[in-house]
Amino acid sequence: MPASTSLDLVPDVRKIVVLRANALGDYIFTLPALYSLKAAYPDAEVTLLGAPWHTRVLSGRPGPIDHVAVVPAVPGVRDGDSPPGELDAFRRWAAGEGFDLALQMHGGGRNSNPLVGQLGARVTAGLRAPDAPPLDRWIPYVYYQPEVFRMLEVVGLVGATPVTHTPVFELTDSDRAEYRAVLGVPDRPRVVLHPGATDPRRRWPAERFAAVGDALAAAGAEVLVTGVGAERATVDEVCARMSRDARPVVDELTIPGLAGLLAESALLVSNDTGPLHLAAAVGTRSVGLFWIGNMINAALPERSRHRALISWTIHCPECGEDCTRDIYPARAGGAGCRHTPSFVADIPAVEVEAEVLELFAAYRAESAPAPAGNR
Repeated sequence: MPASTSLDLVPDVRKIVVLRANALGDYIFTLPALYSLKAAYPDAEVTLLGAPWHTRVLSGRPGPIDHVAVVPAVPGVRDGDSPPGELDAFRRWAAGEGFDLALQMHGGGRNSNPLVGQLGARVTAGLRAPDAPPLDRWIPYVYYQPEVFRMLEVVGLVGATPVTHTPVFELTDSDRAEYRAVLGVPDRPRVVLHPGATDPRRRWPAERFAAVGDALAAAGAEVLVTGVGAERATVDEVCARMSRDARPVVDELTIPGLAGLLAESALLVSNDTGPLHLAAAVGTRSVGLFWIGNMINAALPERSRHRALISWTIHCPECGEDCTRDIYPARAGGAGCRHTPSFVADIPAVEVEAEVLELFAAYRAESAPAPAGNR
């Protein structure tokens, strides 16, 4: 059924399954759609087919997901190796669940649409690239589209109207408790720098993060530099290049603990990666460093609390290839550029510093006690 299909609610829906088995930022982008889906079908149970990390982070957490199931490793859906028979067992489990709706929110669908079609749902809906098989209801997958609104369009296929466009990640007391147990209670406002990213093309130079960190420390902030194990060298380089004290925080917090840290921080400065989107979803001010293509897909539209600094580099600094046309050739087997220099290095540190200090000043003004006469 083409993209012009009916957008009516599906009757008698008790169970909904959603395929979204990728990274942290991808899940955050889906939250407005999931809340809208839950509002449209308030009595239905929503199961997320995700990766192992989804189970660790989302099980028992308040929010739009009732259950989490790990999807087996399937080429093009989730990397890794599945034990023999796991995929067949998964299909039997899905058939036994009796899903009424199955939503594909996991890319263009070449690999994910066949999997969704095997879940046994009465109605399937989701994204479809030109090389993907159709679902019962679908919209075309076009790469350059804000991810939040892409996901809202998907749930709109089954009659769910938007209730918000702002991602919200629900915090728990244990999130805050973990963060405080590891890092303690600050004696001055904390700011977080996150200089890593899985894709090296999204990484702003370490020396510029250090310059911004020094400016924040001079303004009265306690500076933390976060990362995971593979980013330790980058974190250490930022701290070493700073002339003022900064605390490295590498593999010391789980995702829930990181959410607790971000929620109680004044500001995050980050490349376009999961912690940036998590910070916004817990209500923390942020300055994000975006390549122009990723800016279209991932940046929030608000500017009172979130500032997006844009790199306009579209040609590979090494070979000159136009990288707006072949986004991930090395991963997808395309014929384009395979180089991985920073595509955000042209963002000037002075511009980032100005945005950072403005947002930090706004945080301090908002957090200052009211004058006695105004209480």
